[in-house]
This record gives sequence, C-alpha cells and structure tokens, in this order.
Amino acid sequence: MTDHADTEVAEQETGEVPALDPELLERRDAALAHVVKFGDPVLKSRASEVVEFGDSLRGDVERMLHVMHDGMGVGLAATQLGILRRVLVFQAGSESLPSALVNPEIAWLSEELAVAEEGCLSIPRISVDVERPLHARVDGLDLEGEPVSLEASGLEARVLQHEIDHLDGILILDRTVREQRREALRALREGGSYSPATELEPAEGEGDAEPDASATPAEA
Repeated sequence: MTDHADTEVAEQETGEVPALDPELLERRDAALAHVVKFGDPVLKSRASEVVEFGDSLRGDVERMLHVMHDGMGVGLAATQLGILRRVLVFQAGSESLPSALVNPEIAWLSEELAVAEEGCLSIPRISVDVERPLHARVDGLDLEGEPVSLEASGLEARVLQHEIDHLDGILILDRTVREQRREALRALREGGSYSPATELEPAEGEGDAEPDASATPAEA
C-alpha cells in the first residue's frame, strides 16, 4: 500500500507547478536559486557535528527557514545550502510551527513501513517512491545546545528521515527502487522530469486509467 504525503506545500517539481500568483513564484525561484542541486559533491558529503552555538548558527537557521518557506518545501538540511553542519529545519504541514534541530540522530524507527512519493528541492522536477518507517524518534539539540527529543509519525517522521539522510550524504535516488532511480537519472541527464505517476499513464488507446491526482510528493 502506498502512503502519499498529504501537504499543500508538496508542490511537486515533477513538471507541473500549482497555480500561484507571480509574486510567490518569483520568491520561490529566488529561494531555489540558493539551493545546491544534484551533481554537486556537497550533497554526497557527510556534514560535521555542530560544536559552537551562537549568532553564526542562528544566522544559518534563519536563512534555512527563509529558503524553505519561500521555496515551498517542508524541510531543508544545511548541506542543501552548501553548509556542512548537522542542522535541519522542517515544517510538516501548515498547522505545524517551523522548527530547527541540531546534530539530529535517529534514536528509534518503527517496524511498520510506508511508501510515499518524495521530491527534493535539490533535485528539481524529480520525484520517486521511497519506503520509510512510519514512526520515528529523533534526538538532537536546540539552538541553545539543550537536548531535544521528537516523537514523529507520518509526514513529519518522513521529513525528518529525509533531512537526516541529506546530512549523511544520502539522496532519495539512493532510497528508491532500481527502476525508478534509472528513469529519474535519465530524466536528469535529458533535462526532463520524472514522477512514478507517469508510469501509470497508459499508452494512447490502451485504456483509461489515470494516476491518483491527489497524490503529491513532499519536497525537502
């Protein structure tokens, strides 16, 4: 069974951007211009633990939150801005507050798994199916260096795992099935787009099945 991330900010870089006013689109494009894109070696590098807390760290987090918000993502890792420090920000849904986590570590993952379509701000116009534990506990520090422990489920658990992967140099292309990875890489080489939903589209004259239009990938 496929568990599709349900969020209004999961605007799928899969070729179709939801209708937005020109000002929002301009802000989105400006924000994404700061995001490191696929092919940059920093995305395959493991970030270093934060050992100093202060204005520099708070400045990085403020910038990350700005890019995440204007880029319409649900999460962002410091490495996506070329900062090799173990910091992430996330906001899994409009009802949640934007949050930051320093030196995050996965303390526990559930045996229950779910597959959902994920996009990535660093891999534009690409989304793939990724299987992840449905529930997670993540430990880390806040911006003052105080211990924090988060119990997360569903989309929030998925976003946290996605961002921690970024801090370890792991991308969604490393987590998906071989066939989708191959097709996504082909699309990247050709400058096109890819989504698992496109695989469900029948050839002309071969039936009338349509992909689930409500399925939208979370981008982080």
